[in-house]
Amino acid sequence: MLRLTRGIFPTNSVEAWKEALEKNKVVMLDCFATWCGPCKAIAPILAKHSNDEQFKDVFFAKIDVDQLPDLAQDLSIRAMPTFKIFTNGEQTDELVGANPNALQALLVKATGA
Repeated sequence: MLRLTRGIFPTNSVEAWKEALEKNKVVMLDCFATWCGPCKAIAPILAKHSNDEQFKDVFFAKIDVDQLPDLAQDLSIRAMPTFKIFTNGEQTDELVGANPNALQALLVKATGA
């Protein structure tokens, strides 16, 4: 899973998720559901951040909690959207809810930008 372009990469399997964690120092995971209104509202903001030079060192991934319920359970997802930051394969931060300012702050904190 080499990142040749920026953007948010759909993670459609547990194996793809593990590979993303192994191959990227900092991973931002967006846990969403297709029926979730707040998820839809914040998606364009996250997409903008994924293409921002300031966050170029972050690998942006997303999982549909309805498509990967076991992974969502393993990640302790209780509400959507939930954003998780992983550094060197370990969860280091989390944001629950569609709060644009808090999302940006989470990314700034994760990258030291």
